[in-house]
Amino acid sequence: MTDKKTALAGLKGEVFLLTEQHKSFASAQIELLAAIDVCGSISKAAKQVGISYKTAWDRIDAMNNMSAQPLVVRSTGGAHGGGTLLTELGHRVISGFQALQEEHQKFIERLGDKLHTLNDVASFMKSESMKTSARNQFRGTVSNITLGAVNAEVELDVGTNQSIIAMITQESVELLALKKGCDVVALIKASSVILSTDTGVVTSARNKLVGTISRLLPGVVNTDVTLDIGGGKSVSAIITNISATELALEVGNKACALFKAPSVILLRDE
Repeated sequence: MTDKKTALAGLKGEVFLLTEQHKSFASAQIELLAAIDVCGSISKAAKQVGISYKTAWDRIDAMNNMSAQPLVVRSTGGAHGGGTLLTELGHRVISGFQALQEEHQKFIERLGDKLHTLNDVASFMKSESMKTSARNQFRGTVSNITLGAVNAEVELDVGTNQSIIAMITQESVELLALKKGCDVVALIKASSVILSTDTGVVTSARNKLVGTISRLLPGVVNTDVTLDIGGGKSVSAIITNISATELALEVGNKACALFKAPSVILLRDE
């Protein structure tokens, strides 16, 4: 039986403190302070944590500069000819930061236990890192599959009260293991989208997404048009400047995006 914690994606976090100048004071500095406390010298501490002697001193200078009192001081004389020591404040900083890390780890573990849909979060982050030339990307759920002699029509619920229809081969349906309820990503190139200001227009295109023009970016030849289709989602279209002028497009106007079902590419991550 698979353990629930190993089945879910891992949740991790890191603690760091910020000064008013936004310089971070994180675990690397604490590690160096602890090494100095053990080794009693900068060179040995630097070697222990895997940094150069100069880097170690740069960090110490930065830490001392950040603090009202020094965390590290040089000692002179003595049986061993002096060295580098932590001040009382330096010891308190280590203890306090370690306590903070322990509490932070407990918080992360508690949060991880509550996030039963953590795999969904990881899946979303994974899809966000996907690179493609298609301007329009929609994550949706398969709501219906209609099989034909060769091709299949796949309907997706993308959370906008408007569906997207994709026409793919039955072989692709089997390859992607598509079924009702599974999540997929739909890709549509902006150049495949046709715009109309007649939201009631009837065409052979299976997809018609109605919305409001939210952005117009004219270029030398073409205009990039973004249509807000609700639910926090939008669709982009690349049309000629002449078409944009003839349609009298303006931000705030109602319009619809039209594209054919075969223009929709479906992706499914494991």
